[in-house]
Amino acid sequence: MEKIPSFTIDHIRLLRGIYVSRKDEVNGATITTFDIRMKEPNREPALGQGALHTIEHLAATYLRNNPQWKEQIIYWGPMGCLTGNYLLMKGDLTPQEILPLMQDTFRFIAQYEGEVPGAAPKDCGNYLLQDLPMARWEAAKYLNEVLLKMTPENMEYPR
Repeated sequence: MEKIPSFTIDHIRLLRGIYVSRKDEVNGATITTFDIRMKEPNREPALGQGALHTIEHLAATYLRNNPQWKEQIIYWGPMGCLTGNYLLMKGDLTPQEILPLMQDTFRFIAQYEGEVPGAAPKDCGNYLLQDLPMARWEAAKYLNEVLLKMTPENMEYPR
């Protein structure tokens, strides 16, 4: 079988950041898939499952309620490798264009207090797998170390 494009990225050199994973045309509209990479693959510990699940709940809720962007949000979800998330959006977009949105999203997560949205048996298939303190810590780390200090290297896949 042919190797899919996401498995051709050099994960040894990949930094934390925001990357365009792919762009697809659907019924004449462009769908941009972003790689929201929170951890350097194979070089630092992956995100804890509970923290990543909480980040998923909080980010998806925040993004789908954002007045400016909610109509363009298609999907937010974790990567199987536990090093980040995928964000699918309507539009031919760049990391630079969504950087303020990601800064706001991760600031929201880092400062969030209260019940995690959707963390109830009737709302979630694994509602007990939540870790708000670690989600807040990971979000603040990503925000302060990456999103507030973005460089071209954090927005272009290594070649």
